[in-house]
Amino acid sequence: MLANVMRLALSQRRLLFARANQSLSLRANFSWTFIGNIVYSVSQCGMLVVLAKMGAPEMVGQFVLGLAVTSPVIMFANLALRPVQATDARHEYLFSDYLALRLITTVLALLVIVGITFAVAYRWETALVILAVGLAKAIEAISNVFYGLLQQHERMDRIAKSMIIKGPLSLLAFSVGVYLTNNVLFGIAGLAIAWALILIGYDMRCGVLILNAGPRTSYSTKPRKVSWVGMLRPRWEVRRLRRLAWLALPLGVAMMLISLNANIPRYFVERYLGEQGLGFFAAMAYLMIVGGTMVNALGQSASPRLAKYYATKHGAAYCTLLTKLIGTGVLLGGAGVMVAIVAGRKILTLLYKPEYAAHTDVFVWLMVAATISYISSFLGYGMTASRYFRIQPVIFALSSLFSIILCLAFIPRFGMLGAAWTMVIIYCFQAIVAFLTNAHAIYGLHKTLNDTRRK
Repeated sequence: MLANVMRLALSQRRLLFARANQSLSLRANFSWTFIGNIVYSVSQCGMLVVLAKMGAPEMVGQFVLGLAVTSPVIMFANLALRPVQATDARHEYLFSDYLALRLITTVLALLVIVGITFAVAYRWETALVILAVGLAKAIEAISNVFYGLLQQHERMDRIAKSMIIKGPLSLLAFSVGVYLTNNVLFGIAGLAIAWALILIGYDMRCGVLILNAGPRTSYSTKPRKVSWVGMLRPRWEVRRLRRLAWLALPLGVAMMLISLNANIPRYFVERYLGEQGLGFFAAMAYLMIVGGTMVNALGQSASPRLAKYYATKHGAAYCTLLTKLIGTGVLLGGAGVMVAIVAGRKILTLLYKPEYAAHTDVFVWLMVAATISYISSFLGYGMTASRYFRIQPVIFALSSLFSIILCLAFIPRFGMLGAAWTMVIIYCFQAIVAFLTNAHAIYGLHKTLNDTRRK
């Protein structure tokens, strides 16, 4: 009798959790993700504005160099587990598998960053900034695997709330650190602390709610209560982790190369124009995030739906949704180019300082590059949703090679303008190849359906 009562209570508890964790509509997910990304990206841009207003362009250059050195390493270590997890429509792997692999790769990434910092022999001030950025990025990587769990269950509202809290708190901690010490290192330390607090205080709790929801998790198969520590315990099964890593490796390499492609012009700008020139260029390039916010919000919200359409062979629905995404990218980027042409000088003066406005022509070309990158990003979400992982490293490896060649040809002669032209050409190449890959995926889907009908 007591056992029956306990089973009934547990069943009701799971029902409540299931209702609390029901998937949201695509429109609701996009709305939440857009708001969350807007708040977070504005806060990220605010950090650069704080540095530009309170310090010299060299401080901006140090901060951006820290991001440029650590981002490709962290992106590779992440193995793009979030999109892999979000598009795992058949639930082939458990959250505990994703978490275990993320912890292993994050530790390895920190060791690599330390090695790079000492191998290149940066000035000690710059080296400390790079290491601090690496630590903050490692904390963010742990949060990201919880975001993947929430995205898989189409609960973008919880991700958005995390970002809404994280953005202003990060900006506040960063600004206080820079203001009190006039040193970017202490601003980054405040940033890392803020991200750690959000991870422990909010992201982990949201993960527990999802894992408690029902039979789709490994912890709900037995009729017993499991503590949140038990739910968040990584599963160290070497074979499964090896298979998951092998599955995600191509996309991880692709994401690393995407980050590398974005940062290659910065490496060359720093090499030929110094930290001051990098500060000017990076401050303008950072405004590409404004449009990228909507692109990421819509792409992240739509990717689980795209994956379901492709997995269930709904080719028409897949094409319709992908076309709408691309159209949004064109409109968004076009608006950014017009704003840069009409009011670019005023925007740069208002956000930063008058000396930044002297490079308005570079700003316009960066907005052109942004437009093409938005289109390429949406096509990339399509490739991921259709599980075309292995082609992506090839695309971005070629992009990296072309980017290096173009930077060597353009930047010594044309400076920052040459770096902007390089980005335009590279994003054009990526968009064309990604379009052809999606066309091949859609053709394969229709061919499979036709063969099935004939049988």
